[in-house]
Amino acid sequence: MKLLRVGPSGGERPCVVAPDGRTLDLSSLTADIDGAFLAGDGIERVRAALAEGSLPEAEPFSRVGAPVVRPGKVVCIGLNYSDHAEETGAAVPEEPVVFMKASNTVIGPDDEVLVPRQSVKTDYEVELAVVIGRTARYLDSPEDAAAVIAGYAISNDVSERAFQAERGGQWTKGKSCETFNPLGPWLVTPDEAGDPQALGLRLWVNGELRQNGNTKNQIFGVHHVIWYLSQFMVLEPGDLVNTGTPAGVGLGRGQFLREGDVVELEIDGLGRQRQRLGQA
Repeated sequence: MKLLRVGPSGGERPCVVAPDGRTLDLSSLTADIDGAFLAGDGIERVRAALAEGSLPEAEPFSRVGAPVVRPGKVVCIGLNYSDHAEETGAAVPEEPVVFMKASNTVIGPDDEVLVPRQSVKTDYEVELAVVIGRTARYLDSPEDAAAVIAGYAISNDVSERAFQAERGGQWTKGKSCETFNPLGPWLVTPDEAGDPQALGLRLWVNGELRQNGNTKNQIFGVHHVIWYLSQFMVLEPGDLVNTGTPAGVGLGRGQFLREGDVVELEIDGLGRQRQRLGQA
């Protein structure tokens, strides 16, 4: 199942993509796609309504928002593909590298991304994002992680590398600039997304293919990451986990984003994004 939110920023309506491709309105079932919806019986109610054919078609819309309401937290895994670690000159980590992004970085998949003031190294990263659907606290094993995952989405973990690595402190200020996490277009439930360790990821800048990887090459797989994080923090319904990016980022190529650039991303079965770069 593919869940999405459509409409102007701050006024999105919850929707679902029908098997025939139509976008159907979920407003009769829920006010929004948020943690409460995911943790309760929301997805089951949508399945039942689809089977009954009782959902109306959504009104015409020109914008797709992030597929979930602003998450309580955005947790990210760095250097999770060996080829990406190599291109940045970093050692392959022995444990997942964890950092946070501000939750208000999350925007729609085709919204404008803003190059921050004073930026000289704004960068892109196509990533598989995990949306949490059940509370995860001290999971016993990676096998238990599947039960807490609501679904998957495309994430662009936009970064400012000079802020991240050359301005002192930790990575947060290079990761948390406004608009630095386009998400969507859909939240795809695990049954439809398939094996999270067999998804191709691709990213283009101005039509040039820059990243072309596969989640099978992650150092720490999705279920391991969720289990690992649950040992250090409580993951709650609606939280977002970005699971790392393959090689080809601007940092490794010495090619960074500028105002007017167009970035396009796709992940097998999860849709496609397109952002134009503006100036903050």
